[in-house]
Amino acid sequence: MPESLIARLCRGQLGAGWMVVAAAFFALMGVFVKAGAQHFNSVELLFWRTLIGTIILGVGIRWRGLSLSTPHWQGHIKRSFVGYLSMSALFYALTHLPLSTAVTLNYTSSLFFSLICIVKLKDRLSRPAALALGLGFFGIVLLLRPTFSSDQWLAGVVGLLSGVSAGFAVFQVRELGQMGEPSWRVVFWFFAIASVFGAVWLLLGPGFSPVHAGNVTALLGVGVCGMLGQLAMTMAYKVGRKYLVASFAYLTVVFSALLGMLLWGDALGPDALLGMALIVGAGLLAALR
Repeated sequence: MPESLIARLCRGQLGAGWMVVAAAFFALMGVFVKAGAQHFNSVELLFWRTLIGTIILGVGIRWRGLSLSTPHWQGHIKRSFVGYLSMSALFYALTHLPLSTAVTLNYTSSLFFSLICIVKLKDRLSRPAALALGLGFFGIVLLLRPTFSSDQWLAGVVGLLSGVSAGFAVFQVRELGQMGEPSWRVVFWFFAIASVFGAVWLLLGPGFSPVHAGNVTALLGVGVCGMLGQLAMTMAYKVGRKYLVASFAYLTVVFSALLGMLLWGDALGPDALLGMALIVGAGLLAALR
């Protein structure tokens, strides 16, 4: 029996609602990253984010009696390595750039994912896709201009690299999905393997900063908000319509801009605002290609 119009509308609203919740939690995660930068470097913050996520998700998987075994270790390791590079770049950008700028640069991932599909899968470049790529890359130039005219140029480049590598990570998640891997297993092994990467990096390099009552709130905020955002996003795509849900994902940029202005007085010039609008609009076009 075909789904009724009312049922479709309710399902769409429910999915959109979950994505609004996810966007809010991801924006809050960025706030805790910036707050934690006073006590920890970006590698440490990412380590605690993935470790806390591994524990929370692992407990949930164990409680539901699901299996974590997989025959696709090579795919998980490759996806985790690229995903770890992307999140490392994002966390570095979050600690050095205005919150909304860092988040927007990371959200260029949909543009780069589209470009990867065109190159690797020989997807036809439709007019909407070509327009999306053109608008998006023009928006990137506008958004990065202030960073290149200041001492933040390196953070701007790293922030853009977070979007590039996130596009590759999304492509690899797509490949794992085609292999039959459920999303919860992909997310768990990403968090677990990324935690190992982070621990090795810290042990061989700067080491761990002491955790105490004065700074543990930031670590818990990063880990818990990041995990809750991940769970809400998964639920949004599960119960909602993917294009509608994807459009609401860009609320993270809006929430980040508002929180940045409220907490740190981040002022965005006309070029930056136009660049953000172009990137968000291009991302929506890319999602609909």
